[in-house]
Amino acid sequence: MNAQEINQIVKKQRSFFYSGSTLDLTYRMNALIKLKNCIQKYTDDIHQALKKDLGKSNFESYMCETGLVLSEISYMLKHIHSFAREKRVRTPLAQFHSRSYQKPSPYGVVLIMSPWNYPFLLTIDPLVDALTAGNTVVMKPSAYSPHTSAIIAKIIAECFPAEYVTVVTGGRAENTCLLQEHFDYIFFTGSQIVGKEVMRQASEHLTPVTLELGGKSPCIVDKTANLSLAAKRIVFGKFLNCGQTCVAPDYIFCDRTIKDALMKEITRQISLQFSPAPLNNPDYGKIINEKHFNRIIDLIDIEKTVVGGHYNRDSLQIEPTVMDHITFEDAVMQEEIFGPVLPILTFDSIEEAIETINQRPHPLALYLFTNSHKNVDIVTARCGFGGGCINDTIIHLATSEMGFGGFGESGMGSYHGKEGFRTFSHYKSIVDKKTWLDLPMRYQPYKEINNQLIHFFLK
Repeated sequence: MNAQEINQIVKKQRSFFYSGSTLDLTYRMNALIKLKNCIQKYTDDIHQALKKDLGKSNFESYMCETGLVLSEISYMLKHIHSFAREKRVRTPLAQFHSRSYQKPSPYGVVLIMSPWNYPFLLTIDPLVDALTAGNTVVMKPSAYSPHTSAIIAKIIAECFPAEYVTVVTGGRAENTCLLQEHFDYIFFTGSQIVGKEVMRQASEHLTPVTLELGGKSPCIVDKTANLSLAAKRIVFGKFLNCGQTCVAPDYIFCDRTIKDALMKEITRQISLQFSPAPLNNPDYGKIINEKHFNRIIDLIDIEKTVVGGHYNRDSLQIEPTVMDHITFEDAVMQEEIFGPVLPILTFDSIEEAIETINQRPHPLALYLFTNSHKNVDIVTARCGFGGGCINDTIIHLATSEMGFGGFGESGMGSYHGKEGFRTFSHYKSIVDKKTWLDLPMRYQPYKEINNQLIHFFLK
């Protein structure tokens, strides 16, 4: 699409929004039901698209993409009335007699820009939240996952008129045109570099943004941890989707005394979960494209590789790979890995681990494996991160009961469930003042008695 076409889409959506159609809760619920039915109708097509783009199995595609989207829709349908209800709050005595309340209202025309690593989930999940809140939506899926983008476009066109929800496909040219438009809210998921550009462009119109970015998420393992279970859950979280997960454990940071035992368990788990020959495992995916494949290969230091390290350039597959004797100066520690490469670093005390993590940019996630309640308390209190798990990985994002989002360099804002509704809503604070009584103390001419009353009420 060119700039003129995109401009017309935004204008039509703004006109439709101002018609008031999306303010009706029944209208919103019908939209969610229609979307849910269409996703169920095209589930096999969605999974085929994910297989072509990322090599995902049907099981993984449902567990991590379509199933989570359906769950979010069900949650929103159940709670939309309570989320959209006006909330009465206490009125100060000085404003007697009044009713004070907060009224959730949709922003208007929303832009959702999504990434390629979970191309269905990270496009449709924020759409569900935005529609529940009553917005119109322009969606821009990633050009790197074209098959999934195509099925998304097909589903959206079948469910909604373009003035309500529409999909813009394409690459950088379309992204540039979209960011030059005046949206009422922008929701972006992707890299920090692009996130900065989105925020810069949004500032031209003072458009509020949610940025779901990434970072080097640490996985702390202390000497009290159950190492066999820790290894099992770390291997699952790290190598799911071939490591192309924004909340994947980026590196292990473990107590020096248990490193060898932990590595032994991790090696065993890689073989158990992905077979001794992962590149021949039909359920093991691939890297999204050659550019990212080459970037990940360049991060692997063969001399420090203790597990894996092999790859197939034709199929864009890289084995689950573990690297030892790594320092924070190694190339693999200079950027978010976003691939199936797991460096292991060590510390001598939990205090050292906390200090080291806090010296670095705030990660999107943090994981702690421990049986020490004290360590849970100090790590979760003193380390800055978006969200995380104790004795598990990545599952904190798979619920509509908690908001998911970044912190500092890993993003701003959150979504899922109630937090998703709040993200795409503006809360108007309103005082409904009654007319049968009018306290005179605020009016001029100012009198001493009124001065005393003001000091009585405001203290």
